Amino acid sequence: MKKMSLRNPLLLFLTAVIWGVAFVAQSVGMEYVGPFTFSFTRCMIGGLVLIPCIWLLDRLKKGETREPKTAGDRRTLLAGGICCGAALCTASNLQQFGIKYTSVGKAGFITAMYIVLVPVMGIFLKKAVGLKVWVSVALAVAGLYLLCITEGFSVSFGDLLVLLCAFVFSVHILVIDYFSPKVDGVRMSCIQFFVCGLLSGVCMLIWEKPDLHAILQAWMPILYAGVLSCGVAYTLQIVGQKGMNPTVASLILSLESVVSVLAGWLLLGQNLSTRELSGCVLMFAAIILAQLPQRKKL
Repeated sequence: MKKMSLRNPLLLFLTAVIWGVAFVAQSVGMEYVGPFTFSFTRCMIGGLVLIPCIWLLDRLKKGETREPKTAGDRRTLLAGGICCGAALCTASNLQQFGIKYTSVGKAGFITAMYIVLVPVMGIFLKKAVGLKVWVSVALAVAGLYLLCITEGFSVSFGDLLVLLCAFVFSVHILVIDYFSPKVDGVRMSCIQFFVCGLLSGVCMLIWEKPDLHAILQAWMPILYAGVLSCGVAYTLQIVGQKGMNPTVASLILSLESVVSVLAGWLLLGQNLSTRELSGCVLMFAAIILAQLPQRKKL
């Protein structure tokens, strides 16, 4: 029997840690710059970081590169990058605005709702949805109620924005699912970051007043979000998922929501009430259940 290596699970766990802590970077960064400015700078940096990653991965594949060879391949790659970039721009900026009005931990868990929403939205693509998914949705809704609904039965503005972000991230994942078998994933990600950055840049020029001095003051959270969260973590995910059971990989990556709560507590002093922590537990249970494989019929 072949001994299972711990290398790939550790790479995916590191990815989850980087993404979880990125919620803190996003929160701190907006103490200096506006949401669109933050998204513009982080995505442009992320796209630049992936350029040498593409070169390196091409060399490591030793002739197995998925570089587009025909005009049709290039059009498909460009279309995928533009569609993913537009969805990512909408989702990430909704998240960025939402973090201004809610805690890092709550934002992390509500964002993780996309793992439950993806199979539900698959109904519209005529994909079968079993009982397990509906139970996951029920758990997630109960968790969201405890996490977001106050005693006066109201949802905060920040929670609503992050929930909308989770819906758009679901669309983003379905778009990736459509294009990823046809193109090289890292190349498409590089294009999507540049598209997201350019779209955010247009919004930045219209609604914000970008200040180079403020951007330089926020250099640490911006570099973390751009280099580590966008560039490094995405590459680690690509390498770590290779040869792994996708269910196990998704479960490990979903730990980013737990890390976001811990990071908000340790780095920002953001504590959650017992009620909110109970909501986190229910949502995490929904995330895990949604990723468990269906039992094969005999």
